[in-house]
Amino acid sequence: MASSPNSAMGTATLPVALHPAATPLGRLAMQADRAIGGVVAFAAAVLLLAEIGILGSGVFARYVLQVPLVWSDELASILFLWLSMLGAVLALRRGEHMRMTGLVNRVSPRAQVFLEAFALAASLALLLMILAPSIDHAQDESFVVTPALEVSSAWRASALPTGVVLMTLAALFRLAQLPSWRTTIAAIGLVAALVLGFWLAGPALADLDNINLLIFFVGVVGVNVFAGVPIAFAFALATYGYLALTTQTPLVVMVGRLDEGMSHEILLAIPLFIFLGALLEMTGMARAMIAFLASLLGRVRGGLSYVLVGAMYLVSGISGSKVADMAAIAPVLFPEMRQRGARPGDLLALLAATGAQTETIPPSIVLITIGSVTGVSIAALFTGGLLPAAVLGAGLCLVVWWRARGEDISAVFRQPGRAVAKAGLVALPALLLPFVIRTAVIEGVATATEVSTIGIAYSVLMGLLVYRRFQWRRLPAMLVETASLTGTISFIIGAATGMAWGLTQSGFSQDLAHWMARVPGGHFGFLAISIVVFIVLGSVLEGIPAIVLFGPLLFPIARAMGVNEVHYAMVVVFAMGIGLFSPPFGVGYYGACAISKIHPDEGLRHMAVYVAVLLVGLVIVAAIPWLSTGFLTTNF
Repeated sequence: MASSPNSAMGTATLPVALHPAATPLGRLAMQADRAIGGVVAFAAAVLLLAEIGILGSGVFARYVLQVPLVWSDELASILFLWLSMLGAVLALRRGEHMRMTGLVNRVSPRAQVFLEAFALAASLALLLMILAPSIDHAQDESFVVTPALEVSSAWRASALPTGVVLMTLAALFRLAQLPSWRTTIAAIGLVAALVLGFWLAGPALADLDNINLLIFFVGVVGVNVFAGVPIAFAFALATYGYLALTTQTPLVVMVGRLDEGMSHEILLAIPLFIFLGALLEMTGMARAMIAFLASLLGRVRGGLSYVLVGAMYLVSGISGSKVADMAAIAPVLFPEMRQRGARPGDLLALLAATGAQTETIPPSIVLITIGSVTGVSIAALFTGGLLPAAVLGAGLCLVVWWRARGEDISAVFRQPGRAVAKAGLVALPALLLPFVIRTAVIEGVATATEVSTIGIAYSVLMGLLVYRRFQWRRLPAMLVETASLTGTISFIIGAATGMAWGLTQSGFSQDLAHWMARVPGGHFGFLAISIVVFIVLGSVLEGIPAIVLFGPLLFPIARAMGVNEVHYAMVVVFAMGIGLFSPPFGVGYYGACAISKIHPDEGLRHMAVYVAVLLVGLVIVAAIPWLSTGFLTTNF
């Protein structure tokens, strides 16, 4: 599970080599980076262990001792923001923040150095600009007292300025280690000139109204993304520029939205499920599971790809986070699929497609959010989401069949029945894990946030007592890798939340709702426009912010036009899911890249057919309301 910081992965490693030995400054920067990075990594690992212990203790105290710990969730939330920020620091110093490097990898080595320096300088510019607002935000939070622990909320909010300072140092150290100081200075100068140019153009921009949405949320984001600037930093730069230059909004508000996005309680499941995936591999449970699945489907062309589609359908929603779901499955299946000749790009594309396909599987946090902001029955949404997801899953299986029809399986040995039964017995403890997790949620033993701790405890026990394989020396690297990936994902969601708030303040959401209500074609036209709009929204916003923004506006319109609200929910959730998991802007796609450790560029040419099939499935779901409402009862 642990990998080198410069391993080829979707979070985009350095396209150019660092040469710290070239200059005394570079050597000094390398030493300082290692020293500070070591402290940050240790602190992040301790925080992750603390999160597991706190949430696990909460489950034990409530279910076994019948004495709920009223402070456990609050303390876990406080520590999670620190874990996310320290993880973001680790990701920046390791070059693991999600980014697109399609252009960077296609230019000359000299230009690669320049673009790398530009990406670091742009990230540094953002960090310097939000440092003061983040300090102000922490000071404002000092007046808030938490309800359970009764401590100042500044203890939590202080994670933001601390993380910003540490990321600033990490960016400076990396800039100092680049091989050409002239190129580095040129890139820093270009970023400084662009910042100054936008600042001078502020008065003119203030008069452009909604044209600024194109300038900042399309132009600035697009240029930065394709120049190799990390996705989260590109989102935050656009939001900062829009708010600072075209509105009177205090910039501390943007930091507050960043805090809000990174502090969502359900995100606590992400690091724990990522760590659970690492445990499955380290303890041998994954190997046992794969051996059994391979014995069953080894002679079926594309067999493990079918397993991936089915597994995502079965476990989706357990954690409440699609990224966490992928983290629980991909590390188990991908190593064996690679050994069987699967192309990394196709694996990435299929994983991202299953993420979009299973967005409506309960308990989906997006469906819960829809119910909470629109008043639609959550029970009805859960019932209505199963069959539409199966329709899209069947489409993905059709693609798997088509792509695997020529696969050579002659070298794959057909296992006899006795061997299959033995492999199944060995794999039984591992195969029971999804049922243990789901049962814990259904029976109320643990919440969707806490349930991963049960999976971790179960995996540790199985590794120690049943499979007799537990490599203690790998734990530090697993903890640091988990923290880095958590910071990467959380920082993107926080930046997307800030962007969503900026779009709301522009009045764009209200204008969009009024326009959609007047489209021709009745409810069919409304559904068609909704699909297009939510695909676009899903590609630039995380699902929850988009629903919070537009759900209360559009669901009443759907109801007035005769569209069943459960049916409409399925349509918009799938549309957002397709946008969310489609490159080049879809955040979910980069989450799949990070989980699978496959470069974004490798999946681009494989995504088209999967996205096309998902769109066809979405049209079928939109055209046949019964798929969403056929199993509903009047009780809903």
